[in-house]
Amino acid sequence: MQGCIKDQFDSLDKHTQWGIDFLERYAKFVKERIEIEQNYAKQLRNLVKKYCPKRSSKDEEPRFTSCIAFFNILNELNDYAGQREVVAEEMAHRVYGELMRYAHDLKTERKMHLQEGRKAQQYLDMCWKQMDNSKKKFERECREAEKAQQSYERLDNDTNATKADVEKAKQQLNLRTHMADENKNEYAAQLQNFNGEQHKHFYVVIPQIYKQLQEMDERRTIKLSECYRGFADSERKVIPIISKCLEGMILAAKSVDERRDSQMVVDSFKSGFEPPGDFPFEDYSQHIYRTISDGTISASRQESGKMDSKSTVGKAKGKLWLFGKKPKPQSPPLTPTSLFTSSTPNGSQFLTFSIEPVHYCMNEIKTGKPRIPSFRSLKRGWSVKMGPALEDFSHLPPEQRRKKLQQRIDELNRGLQKESDQKEALNKMKDVYEKNPQMGDPGSLQPKLAETMNNIDRLRMEIHKNEAWLSEVEGKTGGRGDRRHSSDINHLVTQGRESPEGSYTDDANQEVRGPPQHSHHSEFDDEFEDDDPLPAIGHCKAIYPFDGHNEGTLAMKEGEVLYIIEEDKGDGWTRARRQNGEEGYVPTTYIDVTLEKNSKGAVTYI
Repeated sequence: MQGCIKDQFDSLDKHTQWGIDFLERYAKFVKERIEIEQNYAKQLRNLVKKYCPKRSSKDEEPRFTSCIAFFNILNELNDYAGQREVVAEEMAHRVYGELMRYAHDLKTERKMHLQEGRKAQQYLDMCWKQMDNSKKKFERECREAEKAQQSYERLDNDTNATKADVEKAKQQLNLRTHMADENKNEYAAQLQNFNGEQHKHFYVVIPQIYKQLQEMDERRTIKLSECYRGFADSERKVIPIISKCLEGMILAAKSVDERRDSQMVVDSFKSGFEPPGDFPFEDYSQHIYRTISDGTISASRQESGKMDSKSTVGKAKGKLWLFGKKPKPQSPPLTPTSLFTSSTPNGSQFLTFSIEPVHYCMNEIKTGKPRIPSFRSLKRGWSVKMGPALEDFSHLPPEQRRKKLQQRIDELNRGLQKESDQKEALNKMKDVYEKNPQMGDPGSLQPKLAETMNNIDRLRMEIHKNEAWLSEVEGKTGGRGDRRHSSDINHLVTQGRESPEGSYTDDANQEVRGPPQHSHHSEFDDEFEDDDPLPAIGHCKAIYPFDGHNEGTLAMKEGEVLYIIEEDKGDGWTRARRQNGEEGYVPTTYIDVTLEKNSKGAVTYI
């Protein structure tokens, strides 16, 4: 039975050792899971860092909703990586650390219980050995006493034995009998003691040790269950935050606005220039018509020869040819009688055109030539596209120039605020030094203060200069927009033509207060100009007199009637021509303009 009990004890020893090994194996599993979470979070953060924008300059900041949404997703992903780190930390603290501490305590407790079981078994074995020794000794003494009795009985029955031998054998028998009785008592005592210890061992000590081992194993199982739950709770705790991160990603995806992105592209790249006009029809069949017509051609030429060539509806200057002057065709002049004054029933007078022969009108229409932009405009376009970047950004289109100027003004304002804060800090430090000379010399701050003041003055001048440029651009852009709106309403927009300076000037400091200046281009333009007159698109009547002292302007008297050959482009000046062919710019506010409704680069005589 002791062997069976010993086998069971060994089995419990192996089982408890297996339980501790399983606990340590699960702890190793948790550790590897923690490493996976940490590596996952680290890789996510590196991924976010790789694709996040580097805010080195303001121009690189995301502006489109799709880009902003992507960067919001990156931020949410970064928060998600933080939650994975929280999971790893929670598992490390609540599960792995607890498992390692409990495994150490479990090993100590198991060792103690096993030592107690071994000690109880050793004590029982010792009691058994003592009982067995006393038993063997009692058995031996009993055999010796039996031998002494047999010897005594043999001598007592032997007639030849002496009395002394019989007495001696009797004494030996009594001695052995006494010793046997003593060993019997000792054996009985040892047997009683062993039986008691054995009963205590199997009914008290061993069950108690087994119970402690059982409780230890159950606690190990409970601890594993708690760790399993803690392992899951570590993940479950962050699920609400992770859900918010995912919801943030979904909201970022919903915030993408394709129309807003498209509008931002339009706002970023719109130039502010007006689109080019339509090209007029070029009729190369005029000679054919003249050939097949009857004798009215010569008559029409003679009649047309009487007209004033300078008063024809055509372009006098501004038309350029890249390879020299184009030969001027002899167009029939418009006679002064082609215009007359007519009175309305209410007494007001207005100018109208007289009816001329049909063939004359046909010739005028057929001989009309398409206009190309002036070479000055070509030069301006090259300077915009290829020229060096100017300080006032005059090489850029108006809208881009306005944005660049506004951006520079904002940067200068930030620099001015910084310098102002530095000046305030230096003044405070100077006051402290003056009150506490031991802290420093106030005079040592004077150079820095002077430098700061110079910087502030310089920044203010720069801001003022850029604000002037910005005001100029905004004024021109607004005037051009108003003019375009007015022209669209009356259907009187002239196509394919540009003022001498165009809607965008080379000179950034040119303002709308003066007439367009083109004297510095005249020498270059004259070689490419054509003598074909610019077609009249209407007429005007001077409301106020104008001296016209500046170059390029046209003097006029109050009530004088002039031809309109070019509309106001938003700069406050209108190009006009007298009957004698003299051309120039007059203030738009000084005249009452009447545009022909059918004019689109040429006049219709009906």
